[in-house]
Amino acid sequence: MEDSRVTKRESEGDGSQRLVTLGRISGLHGVLGWLKVYSDTRPRENILSYSPWYLQQDGNWKPVPLEQGRRQGKLVLAKLQGCNDRETARKLLGVPVAVKRSQLQKNLAEDEYYWTDLEGLQVVTLEGVELGRVSHLMETGANDVLVVQGERERLLPWIPDQVIREVNLGQGRITVDWDPEF
Repeated sequence: MEDSRVTKRESEGDGSQRLVTLGRISGLHGVLGWLKVYSDTRPRENILSYSPWYLQQDGNWKPVPLEQGRRQGKLVLAKLQGCNDRETARKLLGVPVAVKRSQLQKNLAEDEYYWTDLEGLQVVTLEGVELGRVSHLMETGANDVLVVQGERERLLPWIPDQVIREVNLGQGRITVDWDPEF
């Protein structure tokens, strides 16, 4: 998953038009409508390569073009069209930022996946025992972790060739070398 990891959460929709959450508006910067953005992309400033952003407000997703953006130290700063003062920017605090799945890079290496594409896949052992479906993924210090929901929740480390044996997006399945009792 390495640097191609883009998202942790899928928002809503279907196919290439579904929305994939990439981060959220986390703060204000200055008085001219600039926003601090918490980004789930790696590297974090990659969120700035997508436009328009879809912002969720009042239960609806609204496309908003990105005018400018930059990394400033550990921060990602963005200027959105129509957001020209601090009070307008304040209304966006905490708002999720998403893009259409079709906006994401399509030509990943064979062993690279977007988290959103793994969520919902069936997880089975080498012996064919179904463990459940990928609910979501999470970062830890050492490895990313698949959270699998079945008859109980399991946390499976993302270790290709050891734990993760095959990812078949077409069949909607991840095959793992994992003891079902663990």
